[in-house]
Parts: sequence; C-alpha cells; structure tokens
Amino acid sequence: MVVPLDRRAGRRYTWDVRSRGAPAPGQFEEFQASALFCARCQAARPVRERLLLVLPDGELYEYLCAACGSSVGKRKATAPPAPLLLS
Repeated sequence: MVVPLDRRAGRRYTWDVRSRGAPAPGQFEEFQASALFCARCQAARPVRERLLLVLPDGELYEYLCAACGSSVGKRKATAPPAPLLLS
C-alpha cells in the first residue's frame, strides 16, 4: 500500500510498513541462489552450485559463475538434527 506524504517533506510517496503477521512455519528456511554478481564479468550472472565439503553439521557449497567459472559465493546447508531414539 502506498501512502502519500506531505509534499513539503521532499518525498512524495513511501511504503506502508505495517506488520502483516508472522510468516508460516517452515517458510523461507533455506535459499538457493540462481544468479549472483560476478566481479570478473562485472554483471549479475547465473550460477552453478558445487559441493565443497560434507561436514558433521551440514554441507558447504560454492557458487560458480556460469560464464567464466570464478567463485562468487558460498553457502552452508545445515543438516536437520538427528532424531532422538528412545528405548
């Protein structure tokens, strides 16, 4: 929703930032990039994801530029906690 401001303030419009409630549980737990800025290409480029390491608490991924192959970022995906076994 756009709310008009007083014209003397120098800005004409602003965004209404009222709370819309909490997001649903489980929503936005993990993101995966499809395009990132590449310093070598000087532009946003599509990326490939490559598994670097498998760690006890998750996995480490590297993002590579699809055009030139240079590294443009990393991401750590945490593994869900192991279920507790009761006997």
